[in-house]
Amino acid sequence: MPRIRLENVTKQFAKGSRAVDQLNLVIEDGDFVSLLGPSGCGKTTTLRMIAGLETPTEGDIYFDDTCVYSAEKGINVSPDKRNVGFLFQNYALWPHMTVRRNISFGLENMKWEKSKIEARVKEICETMRIEEYIDRYPAELSGGQQQRVAIARTLAPNPRVLLMDEPLSNLDAKLRNDMRAELKRLHMTTGATFVYVTHDQSEAMTLSSKVCLMKLGVLQQYCPPLQLYGEPHNLFCADFMGNPSMNFLDCTGTVVDGGIELKTQHFDVVFHPNTPVDFGGAGKQYVLGIRPEFVKIVAEGGIEGKVISSLPTGMDTVLSLDTKGVTLSAVAFGSIDYAMDSIIRFTFEGDHFVLFDKETTEQIALGKLELRG
Repeated sequence: MPRIRLENVTKQFAKGSRAVDQLNLVIEDGDFVSLLGPSGCGKTTTLRMIAGLETPTEGDIYFDDTCVYSAEKGINVSPDKRNVGFLFQNYALWPHMTVRRNISFGLENMKWEKSKIEARVKEICETMRIEEYIDRYPAELSGGQQQRVAIARTLAPNPRVLLMDEPLSNLDAKLRNDMRAELKRLHMTTGATFVYVTHDQSEAMTLSSKVCLMKLGVLQQYCPPLQLYGEPHNLFCADFMGNPSMNFLDCTGTVVDGGIELKTQHFDVVFHPNTPVDFGGAGKQYVLGIRPEFVKIVAEGGIEGKVISSLPTGMDTVLSLDTKGVTLSAVAFGSIDYAMDSIIRFTFEGDHFVLFDKETTEQIALGKLELRG
């Protein structure tokens, strides 16, 4: 499987709009990389440029050490020569062909020997657990079964890379969860390189070995999903990852021994950074990021809050708390519910609170919080 490298790749459409802007990205052999971001961020355009279905305006694309696209050198290897499989949103199965024929049709066009086609169809059907459906037509299959057939057909020619453009978006919630597990298992068993487009951050979190988060065509952060969740580089990354999303509090800071005292309109805390950091001049404006799971419900002490919503799932309960006119999200673990308008108390626990520069929106430090009375 190849190592994919994008160097200063730009895609500019009419009227000067840039779908992708100077993207530098390395996808290692065997990675499962999700291209994540809101609509219009350039993730599908990036996927199509890797496949050869979209021509970049500038930059170079390499598979291992082979250049498959270079604007400067005039190289543009066609999609069929890049040996990639592309899985679209709609499964695009031939309705008049059985599962067997849907999978074998492409291999026949590639002039495979009949015996090799039969062996490969049997092998890939076993891998995708669709052996019992091999003589059925697509109309006789559920959405999840059709999706497995589409994946089997894409994997049948042994592509070096599997590219997927929101392939689970047409499935219901339960099927999506089942297919996520199936894709993760498939990635482990095949060892293939997967590049996956999604706007669903929970999908990217659960599936990926790395996430490429984009905004308006610009790469914001590229790292393992848990690192992106716990150590966001900027306010956009922090806000986009997580459900419920991170709490953000505007504050001013005064440097104290071992940290910085932050004053918000709701309460005062001392932020103790995990590593030494220069907080800058006095009176600087900050944004304090607090993940909901770090808001800890306590029996006494702490800060008073009023419950304005309580959403139990059985495993945990998502709370919205009003404190001095500001709403904070919290997660209480366990099977518990809270009465509306009830008064509870909370404090902060954890070591991954995030301090951002309000002006630049960039992360300054990760650290712990000490609540001031």
